[in-house]
Amino acid sequence: MCATEETPRDSPELLLGLPDPDRSSSASDKIPTSISFMRRTTIFLGSVVFLLTLVATAQENRSEIGLQGTGFFTKNSSGNGTAYSATETGCFLSTYRYHLNRWMSAEAAYGYDLSSQKYLLSSSAFRIQSGIHQATGSLVMNLPSRPSSRFSPYFLAGGGALVFEPSGNQLNTLSGAQTQAKGVFVYGVGVNYTIRKGLSLRAEYRGLVYGTPDFGFGGLSTNSVTHTAQPSVGLTFRF
Repeated sequence: MCATEETPRDSPELLLGLPDPDRSSSASDKIPTSISFMRRTTIFLGSVVFLLTLVATAQENRSEIGLQGTGFFTKNSSGNGTAYSATETGCFLSTYRYHLNRWMSAEAAYGYDLSSQKYLLSSSAFRIQSGIHQATGSLVMNLPSRPSSRFSPYFLAGGGALVFEPSGNQLNTLSGAQTQAKGVFVYGVGVNYTIRKGLSLRAEYRGLVYGTPDFGFGGLSTNSVTHTAQPSVGLTFRF
């Protein structure tokens, strides 16, 4: 009797359409390795994107704050038979700038000075000491300069208000003076000198144009416009 060749039988898994465990073992061994590689790649790429975002944000440095000591010198004016003048004084000016781009910034400023407003009429003279609150918003244009230069010149223009608040000083010759706000136009030029990255020395001149205050007394009204020169020096920090 001749020996007959045995026909291989398919496994139950193949008959049911399931993968053969013996044939799929090598592929299943590769799956965890592929998942691990993809996970490491994703984490690496995510870390690179995060670091690049931090670097880009740090390089922008759009915000800048400043604190300056100022002078406050007001021009004499007259009208309606009344001469107006103010004592020379000085105090501080604080600013916040947001750099929209390389050439342009938006600025908000607050300043304070204490000065005596003096009025000379034909028959008498009056004096009212007041704190002067300055609140303005301006557009700042940064002028071109060499990339290697430490100097950054600029000019600005804007508007806001001056609030004259009587101090109640005993030297005041009028009682019942009221707090009064006057609209103001502000213009100025200045320069920042870089001391180190983010820190600069600022020298600036501002001009304030506004109507003379009368503190609610019609007899002190000049119906005229005066000008205050406000030079200042201070420090700025950009972040």
